[in-house]
Amino acid sequence: VQLVESGGGLVQAGESLRLSCTASGGTLPGYAMGWIRQAPGKEREFVAAISWSGDTTAYADSVKGRSTISRDNAKNTVYLQMNNLKPEDTAVYYCNAARYIARIAALTATYWGQGTQVTVSS
Repeated sequence: VQLVESGGGLVQAGESLRLSCTASGGTLPGYAMGWIRQAPGKEREFVAAISWSGDTTAYADSVKGRSTISRDNAKNTVYLQMNNLKPEDTAVYYCNAARYIARIAALTATYWGQGTQVTVSS
């Protein structure tokens, strides 16, 4: 199974983006999915995650209130809607999949995408 991200780009501060991640080459039934990001010169950090059912979500404090994670299991796709983007949101965003949200939050997910660049100009 491969995770393929899309939706990154260059935006101005205050604008919005929606990232998408689709699992191809198979399905991951029961898996939580989420997003990790890595800014230039910084460590990777957890952004958001969602359970298989969608009933449980988790967000980093840095994006809480500005971002919404959702998923469409029929399309094997997870989304991250990011609003009111800030320059500090600039990073490569990686899609993750793991059995549990906690694994994603701990940066130990089983599956990783190649990443999509998000750049926010001030």
